[in-house]
This record gives sequence, structure tokens and C-alpha cells, in this order.
Amino acid sequence: MTLAVRVLKRLADFTLDVSFAAAPGVTIVFGESGSGKTTLLRCVAGVARPDAGRIAIDDRVLFDAGSRIDLPPPRRRVGFVFQQLALFPHLSARDNIAYGVAHLDAAERRSRIEAIARSFRIAHLLDRRPAQISGGERQRVGLARSLVGDPEALLLDEPLSALDHATQSRIIEDLLRWNDARQIPVLYVTHSQRELFALGRRVLLIEEGRIVGDDLPQLAMNAPAHERLAELVGYENLLDAVIASRRPDAGVMAVSLGGTRVQLETPIVDGEVGDRVRVAIRAGDILLAVQRPSGLSARNVVPGTIASLRQTGGFVVVAVSVGAEIEVHVTRSAVEELGLSAGRDVWLVIKTHSCRALAAA
Repeated sequence: MTLAVRVLKRLADFTLDVSFAAAPGVTIVFGESGSGKTTLLRCVAGVARPDAGRIAIDDRVLFDAGSRIDLPPPRRRVGFVFQQLALFPHLSARDNIAYGVAHLDAAERRSRIEAIARSFRIAHLLDRRPAQISGGERQRVGLARSLVGDPEALLLDEPLSALDHATQSRIIEDLLRWNDARQIPVLYVTHSQRELFALGRRVLLIEEGRIVGDDLPQLAMNAPAHERLAELVGYENLLDAVIASRRPDAGVMAVSLGGTRVQLETPIVDGEVGDRVRVAIRAGDILLAVQRPSGLSARNVVPGTIASLRQTGGFVVVAVSVGAEIEVHVTRSAVEELGLSAGRDVWLVIKTHSCRALAAA
């Protein structure tokens, strides 16, 4: 099955204007809060009505503004799981799941509930109410309620954001196994880089109501083609630069960091000498040395001075001034062993392929 979406929806603060087709499997819908992700899902589910466009699953039309087709949500066969599950607190898990198949006869309803409960490992919880089970178990009940009706598409709006990583991993595993057997398109909204990489076979980046990126998760994470995507997937350093030279034969180019004398070698991208770019570098991909290193394969060795150090979580954020400020992440033991402190001269060691040149916004 293929979910084809072409939607124009005008809101007070922005306009959602997107067009794409989602094949069976998980398509991650990624973007900042307020970019239009949830509005998109609401339009597909029939909870919100687009101003124009067409939504179809294969040849079955759910919405067509031109033909005045607008199926109500119960007839769309689209499952929808919100971050806030809205399980009925006074009903058991069994009765919450049964709500999704209330139109079926008792025998069929019982058969489907038991099958979906086994798939999501909650068969032993069916007689308990939501308050009597854990957050992860409630999430499984919510998924089961949306899937028990055998939908032709599934919409998930940050369903795992409140759960710990171990619970997320187990639910992701169950969801992928379930969909491998059904092969329906799934739109999965998340802010989590971890979920993006674990779940998605495709990433749609939405910014201000428009799709500005469409890529594989591995490329989105490791070789983002868009500045906003680089920020969202965790590139702490986004530096202004200008292309200084190009070596197409070697697949690399040199860029000059804005306001400095520093040049970095990066993988080559489209552009001419003199064009402005932004260089994205993950703070964890930068090595820090207290003596000038030599005999390295890394092409970028940059002298600088430590401006500040800040402990956060399990690592230390070191701000290094090279004319521009570059963030580096090191362990606390590295700080102690190297004697790192504000004002100390250091060298940054950065591999060519750790530097991603992006078109300047």
C-alpha cells in the first residue's frame, strides 16, 4: 500500500503545503515544534480538514477537495496514536483495545484483541486498568487499540517520548515486527535522533510547513544536506565559511572559516570558489591535543585557545577559540589528564569527513 498526500492547510501562523508518497514501512517526519508535523498527521487522519489537496491509500481516496470527498475518521482505516494516549481510565486494557473494533461481532472482536495483545506482549495485562500498569505498557495498549482494527496506514505522534531508552527499544522492535507482517505505510513524528535512526527507512524534514529534506536516515544523520537538518540531528558546530579551493579529482575542497585565517578540508560539494557555505562538525568528532600532533592521517590540525570548560552530563564541553569558537566534547578524565583549563593553547584534530559543507541558508 502507498499513502499519497498532497495537502494545503492554512493556519493563523503558517501554511502547511506538502506533497509526498509514503511506501510501506516507517517514514520519519522530523522537524522543530510548530513546523507542521502534527497538523500533517491530523489532516491524514481526518481530524483536520485541508483547504486543498488530495489524500489516498492506493486507489482509495480519503480526501479530495476538488471532488468534495472527505471521509470521516472512522471510515479512513487510519490508525492514530498521540503522545497523550487518552486511554479510558475506567476501562481495562481489554476494553480500551476493544474500542477500536466495537463494530465487530463478539467472537471476531475477542480473536483480534487476543492476537494484537500477543503481538505487543500485553496479553497478561488485559484485565488491568491504565493506572495499574506502567507507562510503557500503557503505550503498548494505545498501539494495540490503533492497530486492532487492521488499518491501512498508521500515524504516530511522538508516541515514545516519555519512555526510557530500554522500553523504547522493546516497543520499536515489536512495532517493526508487526509492520513487517502487514506492510502498511507508517508516518512517525519524532524529535529523537535515536528513534530516527532506529525506526525510519526515510526521513522527511519539515520546516515552516514545507518539506525541505527527503533522505535516508543514515544520510540525514551522517551527511545532512540541509543546515536545519544538521542542527536537528546534533551537529553542535555550524560555522560560516567560504570555498577557497576545489580538488574534484580528490573529492575534497578547502574552505576558509569566516573571520579567521583557518582553512579546513571538507568533502567536495556543489559550488564555486568564493561561494558561502556552512561547515557542520559534531563536537564529539573533534580530538583535542595539548601538543602539536604530527604524522596523522587527519587533514585538519587547527591551533586554538581554550575559552571555557563546562561540565554537562557525562562529558565536558570545551569551547576553543580559533578566531571563531568551536565546541569540543571530551571526558572528565581527559580534562584531568591533559590539564585542560581556560587560557591553555591546544590543537584541534578533525578528519576531513567529519566536516560537512552545507549551502548557506
